[in-house]
Amino acid sequence: MDHDLLSRARAWRDADPDPETARELDALVAAGDEAALRDRMDTRLEFGTAGLRGLLGAGPNRMNRAVIRQTAAGLARHLLAAVPDAAQRGVVVGRDARRGSEVFARDTAGVLAAHGIPALCFAEPAPTPLGAFAGLRTGAAATVVVTASHNPPAYNGFKVYAGNAAQIVPPTDAAIARAIEAAGPANAIPVLDEAEARARDLWRDLPASLGDEYLAAVERQLLHRGEGRALRVVTTALHGVGGKWTQAALRRAGFAEVHATAEQETPDGSFPTVAFPNPEEPGALDLALALAERVRADVLLANDPDADRLAAAARDRSGAMRVLSGNQLGVLLGHDRMTAVRPLPPSPLVLTTIVSSSQLGQIARDLGIGYEATLTGFKWLMNRALERAAADGTTCLFAYEEALGYCCGDVVRDKDGISAAVAFADLAGACAARGLTVWDRLEEIERAHGLFLSAQRSVTIAGPAGAATIRGIMDSFRARPPAAIGGLAVTAGHDYGTGAGGLPPSNVVAYELAGGSRVTLRPSGTEPKIKYYFELREAVGEGEALAAARARGEARLHALVSDFVALAVERGQPA
Repeated sequence: MDHDLLSRARAWRDADPDPETARELDALVAAGDEAALRDRMDTRLEFGTAGLRGLLGAGPNRMNRAVIRQTAAGLARHLLAAVPDAAQRGVVVGRDARRGSEVFARDTAGVLAAHGIPALCFAEPAPTPLGAFAGLRTGAAATVVVTASHNPPAYNGFKVYAGNAAQIVPPTDAAIARAIEAAGPANAIPVLDEAEARARDLWRDLPASLGDEYLAAVERQLLHRGEGRALRVVTTALHGVGGKWTQAALRRAGFAEVHATAEQETPDGSFPTVAFPNPEEPGALDLALALAERVRADVLLANDPDADRLAAAARDRSGAMRVLSGNQLGVLLGHDRMTAVRPLPPSPLVLTTIVSSSQLGQIARDLGIGYEATLTGFKWLMNRALERAAADGTTCLFAYEEALGYCCGDVVRDKDGISAAVAFADLAGACAARGLTVWDRLEEIERAHGLFLSAQRSVTIAGPAGAATIRGIMDSFRARPPAAIGGLAVTAGHDYGTGAGGLPPSNVVAYELAGGSRVTLRPSGTEPKIKYYFELREAVGEGEALAAARARGEARLHALVSDFVALAVERGQPA
């Protein structure tokens, strides 16, 4: 085995504060498994605008206590250098209920305390939106939430918010990454145990009242108070930490009949009923849908494990329970905010991302409301909203991304699956009071503002070779852009890697197609995937039934998807 690799593995093991991951490296060395060692040792998890996220395990390319201590030390040293009052403001530290989250949060708090920065800690696992709310409410210099959100059980992560209570963006991420690189071996990083940190007033409990303040803030944003509160609602937490919070928020909003999916209610980092705890994944909602049929629920609300995302289903006119796409839910919630918030604030603004449906922009233009599209991720959405507010006094009414992320107002500066759940139930109740379903409401919006159909495909290509394959696909589309896709001419191409549209450079390519349709591709920022996003705009004839136009559009969308996937296979994607 390579001597340098062995030397690096042994040095890491000797500095590892966790005997379990130290033994993992010892076992790989003893087995002579050079490939597995290289996977763990040759690179390290990249700290970026989403913080850290990766597989649990030993070495710098895994989530473990050594990496956490280095990351917390890098964050602490960056804050002390860049935020003059960081030692007075402190850092909020929250966590979900995944494997490793508790000890990672404790290590984070101990390292911050050892650097003289008070750790403002949750006593129990808490939803990510509550962590974001705590950062905003306390005025902390930063917020850390230990979570891997909707990733599979083998993952964990370290999410960072800046002092403005929004997720970090460049150049802050790069500055923290440099500080992490300079942090040194984990066993050389100072860390205080909880008792000593408390004795020095550097480990403080967040007040229990914070949860009530959050729920009260969610309640204040209700738009249709008292309407349709007889709805039956089913919820699922997908074994995450949002269950009791979403139910409490719904009951506070007046929804008395709320049924929790019992098998998925208790936080459990092994996620025993779902292979992939993402409400977008096939099968993830099966148990909740079955419960919805047993109790004849009107609405189903599903959070991901850290409760910053929302999936929803509702009955249509025929009585069938149908799951809304992320874009459909975003259009419904955004339209509701634009039309029901009264009086409108000065210079109202709605935002979405370049891979989400452009329908929100069309609605905003029709209603005379400001609109912007940013790069993918709430870090971009919320920081842009704050920039606009500072520059010209705009007020963010609503922001969303198609991956089930929604911000309905100003409770937090991030996506929030709990407040979005209440907002959707509030909207569904208002529809019911008018004798409508939310699907009827969506059709009203489409008739007024246009029919936009969307689809997404994600292709997982794991491992170092997978990363190279994904790069090759992106490079090939840049080098050989198609002239047409699905029978629609490509009218324009946008390479966001060069800062197209005035946005920061990002590895995204988009093609505008004849008739207002669009295809966008990008690698995932947190998983070994390449993602393709499709949008087709279908004209509705005068007097034509919307169902007929939708069926025609869905057929054209299917052709668009099939043709593009074939082009991707030609460029190296596994068939």
